Amino acid sequence: MRNKIALLLGGIIYLFASCGRDYMYRIEGELDNLGDSVVYAVFEVDDYRLIDTVVCSKPGRFVIEKEDADFNRLTLFFNNRSAEVIVYLPPEGGDISLSGDATYPLLVQVKGGQTNNRLSAVRKRLSPLLKEYTDLINGQNTADVTSRLIHIDLQLTEQVTAYVKEHPDEEASVVLIDMFFTGQDDTRQLDELLALLDPQLKSFYLMRDLEQRSARAKRTAIGAEAPGFTVKNIYGHIISPDSFANKYLLLTFTAPWCDLCHTEDLYLDQIIATYPKNKLDVLLLSLDSQPAQVRETLAKDPVKWNVVADSAGQVTMLLDLYNVRALPLCFLIDEERKILLKTDNGLEVKRTLEKLMRGEDGSE
Repeated sequence: MRNKIALLLGGIIYLFASCGRDYMYRIEGELDNLGDSVVYAVFEVDDYRLIDTVVCSKPGRFVIEKEDADFNRLTLFFNNRSAEVIVYLPPEGGDISLSGDATYPLLVQVKGGQTNNRLSAVRKRLSPLLKEYTDLINGQNTADVTSRLIHIDLQLTEQVTAYVKEHPDEEASVVLIDMFFTGQDDTRQLDELLALLDPQLKSFYLMRDLEQRSARAKRTAIGAEAPGFTVKNIYGHIISPDSFANKYLLLTFTAPWCDLCHTEDLYLDQIIATYPKNKLDVLLLSLDSQPAQVRETLAKDPVKWNVVADSAGQVTMLLDLYNVRALPLCFLIDEERKILLKTDNGLEVKRTLEKLMRGEDGSE
């Protein structure tokens, strides 16, 4: 009974405290070495984003007051948008503070709300590893970078795994899983950790996101059947996997602004020149939304490219269907519509095709 009275009184006190302010959230930042006078604030909920531009009142200092309580996450971008810090907005609102060194965003302390407080405690515990990781990425420590990064990554994932096992009922555990176990196509570690979490966390929005990401990753795993689709290419022809029956298909996701997406850099020109269309077809899926301009550009190219542009959101739909998180990305699909290879490396595609075709010809 005494506990119930305490909770009731706490709720009444919070209600009166809330009535005395004209904001739901107040986010106050004080960051050293913040090179910008402007911070970009992106409030998020589901697929909706609201972007605010925040001007620092003094070097490294800013305040954001938000009346709307419908958001569950805030991402702050700074230092020419090269760095970011994520703030988890508690549903009850309140004051949140950020402090630390802007050159080490992974170490910035976010206080306010249980999830932020827990994550800041974890950051503090992992600070030596996170600092060294940042220095290696920024090139401040160039000695044996690759092996050291691998070692740090292993240590971080081990400590995060231990934390999740010790705190399976915390939203902070879900956030840590999202931070450290969603970058790979192999979802085994992700699935094992999700299975450890308290079922009550199912209502946490990020938990649903992780489960959906795991399902998408499995959908385009090596050996899986390539997801079906129906789109129109830039010449108005309907394209589906059935258009490439009894041959290999190379799906290549690109964008006009992507420096690594040029066909010659991906060896696509060589691949098309080497293999006849009855053996291999190449379909370019470009985020360019101007099919007329693409047609005009391709008219000057001696290679006859099969291209789907993003008019009507066709390529955007396929990005989600094929779980594409970065460009370029190539999928090599066999005659039975099984995914053989998924890579951003055109040379790997070229060498894989050489082995496959030599095997079919009986040369090996």
